[in-house]
Amino acid sequence: MSEVPVAALDLELLRSFQAAAHLGSLAAAAEQRHRTISAISMQLKRLEEVLEIRLLERGPRGVTPTAAGEALLRESRELLRLHDGMLARFTGRGLGGKVRFGLPEDYARELLGDVLPDFLARHPDVLLEAVTATSGELARQLTQSNLALAVLLDRPRRLPDGEALWQTSPVWAGPRLGRLAERPSLPLALHHVDCPYRDLAVESLDAIGKPWHAVFTSTSIHAVEKAIEAGLAIGVLDRQRLTPAMRELGEAEGLPALRPCEARLHFATRIERASRPAVEALAVLLRERLFERGPWRADAMR
Repeated sequence: MSEVPVAALDLELLRSFQAAAHLGSLAAAAEQRHRTISAISMQLKRLEEVLEIRLLERGPRGVTPTAAGEALLRESRELLRLHDGMLARFTGRGLGGKVRFGLPEDYARELLGDVLPDFLARHPDVLLEAVTATSGELARQLTQSNLALAVLLDRPRRLPDGEALWQTSPVWAGPRLGRLAERPSLPLALHHVDCPYRDLAVESLDAIGKPWHAVFTSTSIHAVEKAIEAGLAIGVLDRQRLTPAMRELGEAEGLPALRPCEARLHFATRIERASRPAVEALAVLLRERLFERGPWRADAMR
């Protein structure tokens, strides 16, 4: 009995598709993959022909995945993780060492769901420890070399050097219903000290002489968000974190404009020699995924 021919997926086609979908641009994917734009375009066309389905919508501002493309993005990511992890284990070419990586809690969900699992799949022998804290606390830990690498905002303490990754979009967030902004003293939900957005909120309110008081204080971004949704207070969040139970507030409610912060990538001054290649590999992946767009992939590809 003769075998029925079955279409096979070329992993290189999947890698080019992943790059184009993540970066939202064929030119950016070509640069990352060290290929020409026409070569990337041909690879994507070939992948669509093999699967007999349209994966990307082309437009003047770049490319965005179709519904089928989104599904393939999820499944191919797992396939490539398994492949790269197996290759590293059996060839012995994987990196080793330990990496202690710091990141603000506000971005942990996105990075833990995408970037860090990809890194561990590529380098399964690396001992990765991710630590969340406020940017001020992360800056302290980094200067003491308790962290090897960190992404942190440039407030309230800007460290020298570092590499710019993306600009944040802080906004005043209030509950969907209610008029908390009209109260004589503005009720706020805040993080503890060393939080960039606490610093930003207090500084901007003090600058216009707007009275305020803390109704809710927590180290947890999720607790702060719940306090806002429940109608207890107003807070400062990244615009992408607004939920259907919240609404953006601004000058119409008498609140001052907020300046963006800058998320930057920093290395510790002292990194163990055995761990440095792994630290640099994680930095490369963070640059690829976060530069000029941050962790909000869905927004980045609009």
